[in-house]
Amino acid sequence: MKYWCQYRVLEPPGVSEKSVPIELVVTDHRYSPPNISISHEKIVEVGTNVTIQCCNQGYGGIIFLHKDGHSAPLQHQDPRGGGTATFILVAVTPADSGTYRCSYHPKASLFVSSPLGDSVTLEVTPTPARPGAELVSRGNLVVAVVRGCAAVLIFGLGIFFVIDARSLWIRRDESLGGEGI
Repeated sequence: MKYWCQYRVLEPPGVSEKSVPIELVVTDHRYSPPNISISHEKIVEVGTNVTIQCCNQGYGGIIFLHKDGHSAPLQHQDPRGGGTATFILVAVTPADSGTYRCSYHPKASLFVSSPLGDSVTLEVTPTPARPGAELVSRGNLVVAVVRGCAAVLIFGLGIFFVIDARSLWIRRDESLGGEGI
C-alpha cells in the first residue's frame, strides 16, 4: 500500500501538494528466506563483473537484491515462472564492497515480503600492478640517474673548458704584451 501526506490550512484556505509517496511492506515470517549465491570469490579486483543469484524456492513474485546500509533495494527482478533472479554488478568498484541479501514479494501479495535471507560479502580490491611493472619502474629510475650524471658531467666539462679558455686568453694577452704591441 502507498501512503503520502497532505495538509489543509484555514487562512488563507488551501490544500498542500501531496508528499512523495511511500510504500508500506510487511515482512511475513511464514515465507522462508531466499537463498543467495555469488559467482566469484568474495574478494575480486576492480572492473570485474560479479553475478549474484537469489532463489525464492518457487514462491514466484518479485525478487529484490539488498545491500546492507541502504534503505531501498538496489535491484529487483520478476523471474516469470521461475524462482531464481540473476543480478549482475558490472565493472565493480570499491563502492560495491559490502554485504548483500535477498528478499521477495510472493506473487500472492505484493505488499508482503519474505524475511531477508542469508548474506554474501563482496570485497573489491584495487587491481594489482602487472607482473614486471616493478622492473620497468626500476629501469626508469636507472635511466633517470644515468641522465642526471651525464648532465652533471657535461656541465662540469663546460665549466672546465670556459676556465681553460680564459686562462689561454690571459696567457696569449701576456705574451702579446711582452712583444711590445
